[in-house]
Amino acid sequence: MALMASNRLVRGVSSPAAGSRVAARPLLPNRRLVQAPKTVPAAAAIDVPIAQLPASERKQLAEEWGYKSIGSELPDGVSLTDIVKSMPADVFQLNMAKAWGAVVTTLVSVSASMYLISVSPWYLLPFAWFIAGTAFTGFFVIGHDCGHRSFSENKLLEDIVGTLAFMPLIYPFEPWRIKHNQHHAQTNKLVEDTAWHPVMPSEMEKWSPTQKTIYKTFLGSPLKLWASVGHWWIWHFDLAKYTEKQKPRVLVSLAACAVAAFVGLPILGYYTGLAGVAKYWLMPWLGYHFWMSTFTVVHHTAPHIPFKPAEEWNAAKAQLSGTVDCEYPRWVEFLCHDISVHVPHHVNSKIPWYNLRKANESLKQNWGEYMTSCTFNWRMMKTIFTELHVYDEKKNYVPFDQAQPEPFFEVQRKVIPNTP
Repeated sequence: MALMASNRLVRGVSSPAAGSRVAARPLLPNRRLVQAPKTVPAAAAIDVPIAQLPASERKQLAEEWGYKSIGSELPDGVSLTDIVKSMPADVFQLNMAKAWGAVVTTLVSVSASMYLISVSPWYLLPFAWFIAGTAFTGFFVIGHDCGHRSFSENKLLEDIVGTLAFMPLIYPFEPWRIKHNQHHAQTNKLVEDTAWHPVMPSEMEKWSPTQKTIYKTFLGSPLKLWASVGHWWIWHFDLAKYTEKQKPRVLVSLAACAVAAFVGLPILGYYTGLAGVAKYWLMPWLGYHFWMSTFTVVHHTAPHIPFKPAEEWNAAKAQLSGTVDCEYPRWVEFLCHDISVHVPHHVNSKIPWYNLRKANESLKQNWGEYMTSCTFNWRMMKTIFTELHVYDEKKNYVPFDQAQPEPFFEVQRKVIPNTP
């Protein structure tokens, strides 16, 4: 079950799937009651998982939360292997021309965006930075395929290209590869998943007042779209998080980052000044983190997608039904090498980026009724910012201010657009 994303409270709506009348209770206190004969039920009041509801009710909830569709529950007998075998064999084939084509595309687009920054008047710099940050994301996607061994059949080449691609982002390749593979192996598994895990109530109890303010500010507002900066720092530079066997390769990646940070950036600063470092690197880097956070939070955070304990976790359901298929403007997808076409990547991470669309079409044809799809929109993001914060066993998520409304969240609920 998931929490309510709307400002409406339903009174006594019956759910055919539940077989009983839902409780008349708001998820968020003090919301205005809107009388409507056929309004969508509050998810917190639904007595069955969303995926088990009839198609008509799932369609209503999808519209309410900003999604095109919410899939039905994948049958227990379907395995991840069954889903993988349903895709065409050629989606797993590597094409070196296309792989290196992505490298060329990114180098050209980054170079062009640097020129754009250099000639833009101050009032157009935000636009130029946004373009540059999107182009920077291409570096990550190239390294991302290297990390999943879907760039080349030569692993040494993949390690070299992945390390070099991550250097402009000051992102250590090997630590990322290790932790990212854990995310793929444990997607939406409580405690184990390393990406966009809901806050655990037990953790909140330990927060100091200062920590509460920081976490609520960055995880309960549009600033969440830069939270990957924290993830980058916390997860990838601490040697204690890696085994003795892993450490030599980790140290190589950290050394590459040190070269980028303590040689590359000072050289940039020597020729352009401190302001130039901010202008040509920091702002595009923050733009990259905007896309990193946006893509991943949309893919893995939704009112109806649960995080499950190990004993209840199902790989097929987590990877197919627990990953959101979201469309973005085509130019964004082009510069980011289709990383947003994410469901097939979670079904099998060996699919190279240039085959993701074909793989996704196959999944839609064979398993589309079990998938969640959307186009990037404010209504969906508003739900993520203001409602999907803390883990709840029955509702999936509850907001930070579930017990008592807080002005910080109430203001956002009023001012953030609700456009689908």
